[in-house]
Amino acid sequence: MRNDFAAARSLYNRDSVLSASPARILTMLYDRLLLDLQRAETYQLQGDWNTASTHLLHAQEIVAELTSSLKPELWDGGPGLFSLYQYVARQLIGANMYRDVYRTRECQTLLEPLRTAWHEAAAIVMATSPQVGGAQVG
Repeated sequence: MRNDFAAARSLYNRDSVLSASPARILTMLYDRLLLDLQRAETYQLQGDWNTASTHLLHAQEIVAELTSSLKPELWDGGPGLFSLYQYVARQLIGANMYRDVYRTRECQTLLEPLRTAWHEAAAIVMATSPQVGGAQVG
């Protein structure tokens, strides 16, 4: 029974990502990134370094994806965001290597306002995008 639920949840999550708009994918990535950082901090404080490492590594993967999908030449803030992603990636590596909860917290502090801003921007895009058949496009 548990495997059926896990398989159904995995399928739902996959379909949610595949059908999501770019704005929704971005907010989903930020939500998961901050969740990984919160979990990593919790496990670091408990001294569970293996589990903390798992979350820090996943956070690094998300930052790498955000970095690779960013096109900094398309807007004035792009180069600054690119630099921030590079800095966060280095801090996450250090947080993992040196078991440094302060670096993990710093990443949360840097990224939380961005998550909020991207959620606000996504809401504006969804509110202003055309609707087709009762569903919003975008």
